Amino acid sequence: MVVIGSGPAGLMAADVLSASDVNVILCDAKPSLGRKFLMAGKSGLNITMDEPDAAFLRGFFEAAPALQPMLAGMGPQAVIRFCEGLGQEVFTGSSGRVFPKAMKASPMLRAWLARLAERGVETRTRWRWMGFEPSGCSDRNRASEQRHLPEFETPDGSQPIDADATILALGGASWSRLGSDGSWASLLSDKGVDLAPFKPANMGLSVAWSEPMQQHFGAPVKPVALMAGETRHRGECVISENGLEGSGIYAVSRAVRDGETLKIDLAPDLEAADVTERLSRPRGKASMANHLRKTLGLDGARRALLMEFGRPLPADPAELVSFIKALPIRHDGPRPLDEAISVAGGVRWDAVDQHLMLKALPGVFCAGEMLDWEAPTGGYLITGCMATGQWAGQGALKRLSELGFSGPVAQPGTTEASA
Repeated sequence: MVVIGSGPAGLMAADVLSASDVNVILCDAKPSLGRKFLMAGKSGLNITMDEPDAAFLRGFFEAAPALQPMLAGMGPQAVIRFCEGLGQEVFTGSSGRVFPKAMKASPMLRAWLARLAERGVETRTRWRWMGFEPSGCSDRNRASEQRHLPEFETPDGSQPIDADATILALGGASWSRLGSDGSWASLLSDKGVDLAPFKPANMGLSVAWSEPMQQHFGAPVKPVALMAGETRHRGECVISENGLEGSGIYAVSRAVRDGETLKIDLAPDLEAADVTERLSRPRGKASMANHLRKTLGLDGARRALLMEFGRPLPADPAELVSFIKALPIRHDGPRPLDEAISVAGGVRWDAVDQHLMLKALPGVFCAGEMLDWEAPTGGYLITGCMATGQWAGQGALKRLSELGFSGPVAQPGTTEASA
């Protein structure tokens, strides 16, 4: 068996296969394994969200029905148990987000790779998948259909692996420097695999700021509520040189990407009537900026946004309140795809069977962000990747059983071995 990609989806697939005594070769184009996984844990590895299954499932939007059986087997509680099985204690924060107590990805990654090594999983780094070399039936009385042998560009030149089955876990099309560059899309589409166009998810927004905003670059904007369509999220964002970033923006980014207007409630703890009453108080010789600070507690960042997008401010407090409670944000759309935390699009669900095997390429399975689904930050992404990796691994085991597998299907230590 060959697993290509060493993110949480690929590692989970390798874990499932090696637990069943299948010899596995795990390949990655980068010099080391799990790079995007490590980046995900840079500010605290949010592995899942501790909430009821039905609520968790809703986080996957229209892909929820397809993912439901996979998340039933590797949902929040299963992910927690899995981490604990790797010796990683976890805790649940006040928001329901679940983190390892170490608050880093590296201890979990080391423990996971050590377990795979103990089971005999071999790794190949700097091996970039370049597509498939068609092959006829092997000489082991396997199914008569054509097999598809993965080819790699390696430090030693082009190398194929004679694989009974292959699991692709190559990520989406963001964070190319960490390995998820989406280059696999053309390789699969050329083989007749139906793909949905990539779209950024959990991304920032581009804003062409006026010069006075420069002094606020890097400033957090809080507390605020961000609104787009029917979505309202209480949180915060950050004013960056390029626009607006942060968890609050990510929470509404899907709706904004799909055409909804972004608005920000700069005083989320006050009702509109309260804001009107406070603004109606005499301000004497105080500037409008000081009046907003004294009556509403608006700090510099929130006042700057109000001035940037609300000027000229109406003199009537009743009119001004509409800007404060629902300030329309002018922006130039999502930041570039490669900057997005995740992506929508990829292999369409009708291009795979119920085991995540590509219909156009029998024996080839897909997992993780390659599939056409998206989810918010908050542990949904890692859990979804682990769930699809487990499902693809189980599907590959079923495939091997159908082929008459009764022993190891890889010969580690050779590059053109049966794998």
